[in-house]
Parts: sequence; C-alpha cells; structure tokens
Amino acid sequence: MELLLGLILGAGLGLSLRRRQTRRLERNREQLAAGHAGAQQLLAAGPELIEQWLDGAPLGWLLLAEGDLIAAQNPAAERLLQLPTHQLLRGQSLQRLIDAPQLHGAISLARAQQRSQRLVVQLAPAELEVLVLPAAGHWTWLWLQDRRSLEAQLDQQERWVSDVAHELKTPITALMLVGERLAREIGGQQAVLVQRYQRELGRLEELVRDLLELSRLENVLPDDSSRHAPVLLAELVETVWGNLRPLADQHGIQLRLQGDRELALLGDQARLHRALLNLLDNAIRYSPDGSTVEVRVLRRHRWCVLTVRDHGCGLSAADQEHLFERFYRGDPSRERSQHSGSGLGMSIVQQIALTHGGRVQASNHPGGGALMELVLPIGLSNGGGGD
Repeated sequence: MELLLGLILGAGLGLSLRRRQTRRLERNREQLAAGHAGAQQLLAAGPELIEQWLDGAPLGWLLLAEGDLIAAQNPAAERLLQLPTHQLLRGQSLQRLIDAPQLHGAISLARAQQRSQRLVVQLAPAELEVLVLPAAGHWTWLWLQDRRSLEAQLDQQERWVSDVAHELKTPITALMLVGERLAREIGGQQAVLVQRYQRELGRLEELVRDLLELSRLENVLPDDSSRHAPVLLAELVETVWGNLRPLADQHGIQLRLQGDRELALLGDQARLHRALLNLLDNAIRYSPDGSTVEVRVLRRHRWCVLTVRDHGCGLSAADQEHLFERFYRGDPSRERSQHSGSGLGMSIVQQIALTHGGRVQASNHPGGGALMELVLPIGLSNGGGGD
C-alpha cells in the first residue's frame, strides 16, 4: 500500500509541476485538491486493478526508492532502458544497471531541489526524453518516452499547423482586399462600417498569426538548440525599439537602455526578437505621454536578466495573477491605445522564455509602473559583469 501511495503522490506532483508553468496558482490548488480526491478513489479501486492500469501505460515509467533502488517498473520502461526482463529488478540499483551519468545526476538534483527535471538521455540505439519527478518519502518517479516517437508526433502536428495557417490566411487576405476596395468606393455613413470591418479583419489576422506562433512554440522541446546562435541582447533591444519608434514618437515616449551592452547569450534570435517586441510594445501602450520606458540588461551568475519598466499606473492584483494566461486582457481603462491585441502576446513571451530554459514574471516597481523580468540562461562563456 505504501508503494501504491508513493506512485499516486508522484504522479499527482508531476502533473502539478508541469501545469504550474502556464496556469495560475489558484487553478493549480484546485487541481491538486481534485487529484487528492482522485487518489483516494484509485486506492479504493484495489491494488490489482491499479497495477494493471500502470503496467499498461503507453509511456515507460520507473519508480525509485531511496538509494536509487528500483521499486517498480512497467514493461515499456524495461524495453526503453534495455533492462533485463528475465530477472527480478525490484530492489536493484539503477546506477548498476544503467551507465547514464546525466540521468543519475538529474535524479539527484530533482531530489535535492524537490523540483522536476526534464532531459534527453542517449541509450544506444535509442534517445529518450525523461521526466524526473520527486515525491514525498524519498520516492522518485521517472516518465520515459522514445524521442523519435515524440519528434514524429511533433512533426505531424507542425505540418497540421502549417496546413491550417495556409487555409486560414488565404480567405483572410481575400477579405482584406475586399475591404480595401470598399474603403475606396464607399463614403459617408457606410465608410464607418467598412472601417470597422477592416479593423475586425486585422484583429482576426493577428489572432490567427499569434495562435499559430504559440502552437509552434509549444511544440519546441526545451533542449532544442538547433536554431540557437550568439545574441547581443542590448543590440536586439535597440533593433526592436527601432521597429516601435513610430508608435513611441507619436506619444513622446523615450527608451532608456542601461546595463551590460556586451552581454551575449545563446538563443533563437527571431523568437527573442518577438518576445522583446511584445514586452516593449506592451510597455509603450501602458505608458503615459512624454514618459520613459526603462530597459536594463544584467548578468547574474549564469543567467541574463532583462527588465522592462514603464511609468504607468502599474498592475492590478488580477493582472499579476492572470497576465500570462491566453486571451487575458487587463483593465482597458489603463491602456491608452485603441488596439486591444489578440490577448496572446504575454503567453507567447512566456512560451519563448520556457523554450530557452528561462522564465518571465511580472510585478510592480517600487517607484511606480509595471516591471517585467525576463530571465534566460546565457549558455556560453561570457565575461560580462555580475550582479
């Protein structure tokens, strides 16, 4: 019974850790409460039935007790880890059975920090994606999946996304051309309706574009660095501000860039450009006329920290709780611009940060205004100053 309780606690904890990245804390608490009730129901169903369900899981799983001793596993895990199936594995040391220092290090780190670890392990001829989930009582739960199978699924979804993009963009483009023709030929009261028609089409186009981008980002594995190259973050900030300068100049808003201008990191420049564009555009839209948007680029040990501060009225409690949720829009009275956006901008920033192994968070600056903090791993040897 203790083993089964450890299994369910490990699974519940793993689910909560994965959901914490993209969902609000209140919803997580509700899910954990529901998970606890579900665990009690599962225990009441009987140990034999639970073992049948776990053994039949499509992914490999492995439960480790203290000292990395194998407590339980399913056939899929035996196959993926190439464990001997002709002998009893329970009670044996995983370190003695598998020569994978990276995996053993991740298990130790997960236990020490009580935080999940996700990594890719090469076990010839397979390449496995492993999720390490620490649980109470020194239990550790491992989820295993053949990465080739995962990549095939991601490729299939990426192709589907591309097909959808093509099917949606074509009629939207045609409708926008119709709107332009109507705007040239219709005047008077009808022109107001045409302008509204064009405005709503523009919102629809932006929404489709952002949904497609968010879908692509969610299919990027955290350790996929195939598109990474050295990026000077301060230089990228100036480039992005150049794109936004017409909007900023319209309201007399200036950029104040401070910090380490030579600090570089390994990242996807195109996606980092998008993240900074969303952050700076958001700061401009909530800044009063004639104010300043302050950006700082600093190094903290192996991390690059970029902060964006505006001088608006700051974030409400609801904003701070829901800002990175999909389709969330803050209080419209706080926003000067008539353009409401798709409601996905901050979700895209968060997903870009996660795909780079970093994070983004929002707060209020002690001196007033909202403060966005983007934290990214540097990923290369860099002599920039510390903080």
